[in-house]
Amino acid sequence: MKEALKEAKKAYNKLEVPVGAVIVKDGEIIAKAHNIKEQKKDTTKHAEILAISRASKKLQNWRLIDCEMYVTLEPCPMCAGALINSRIKKVHIGTMDKKTGACGSVFNLLEDYTFNHKVKIEKGILQEECEELLKDFFKELRKKSKNLK
Repeated sequence: MKEALKEAKKAYNKLEVPVGAVIVKDGEIIAKAHNIKEQKKDTTKHAEILAISRASKKLQNWRLIDCEMYVTLEPCPMCAGALINSRIKKVHIGTMDKKTGACGSVFNLLEDYTFNHKVKIEKGILQEECEELLKDFFKELRKKSKNLK
């Protein structure tokens, strides 16, 4: 999760929502990514989607069998769907997203439905650090927007 936090800090420095994701296979990091949605003007450029794409390219396979993802913020429905479709074995989540989370906060796409693949979930990994980064980012963003008025 520490590597995912480093990725999230890269997003923060680019004025992107600070979310980072890392994919591991056999104890080795095979892909890293952070949000670049604002920079690319593309709603699909979430850290999880980018990490899945990079891992698939590295493994030359869309099936990420026996891979695990570490992500600083609970995945949204789009990213949870990508986790299922890529056959990720397990997702380790830093902090939950009570507004758009699809791994237990709003609903649980990974475990509560009868899809052909289930993704295991572990929550609360370095939760305080993940939460603080997000809180600091939004506090700073609000301050900047207030100063522009």
